[in-house]
Amino acid sequence: MSAIDHYINAIIEQGIVEARQDGSAVVEAHHLLLAIAAYEGTAPHEVLISAGLGRQAIRDALDREFEHSLSAAGVSLAAFDLPRPSGDPKSAKNIGASARLAFERGIACATRKKDLRPAHLLIGILEAQVGTVPRALALAGVDRAALAERLRTTTSW
Repeated sequence: MSAIDHYINAIIEQGIVEARQDGSAVVEAHHLLLAIAAYEGTAPHEVLISAGLGRQAIRDALDREFEHSLSAAGVSLAAFDLPRPSGDPKSAKNIGASARLAFERGIACATRKKDLRPAHLLIGILEAQVGTVPRALALAGVDRAALAERLRTTTSW
């Protein structure tokens, strides 16, 4: 297996852990983003950290997005004492639509499979126009286009 295959497998495995902790039935792009932020020693991790987007900062942004989405529907999270989701060891075995699209966008950035790098997956996540990740990062004041550009210019493709 190539280095990119090992990286992708590691990100998917950590994405499964993240999804289970959320009580999610599938792994979505935001779970992959959390996994990338937790995977030290890679260019995507370093770019996220340099932008103040460590794993906890991303988790906080996702939590704010959840609360904001509920409030848009007229529901106040503060009005309820909801417990954190309990992880289900049997859940999150499938890749959700947003994660599949992130992989497709990332792979499309490379001309050949042997040219794939860890940065491609993060760019695939950042280039989503709709969804949880774009909303969460917007609420956190993150310029996704600038972050993707920084990733492109600071890493070797």
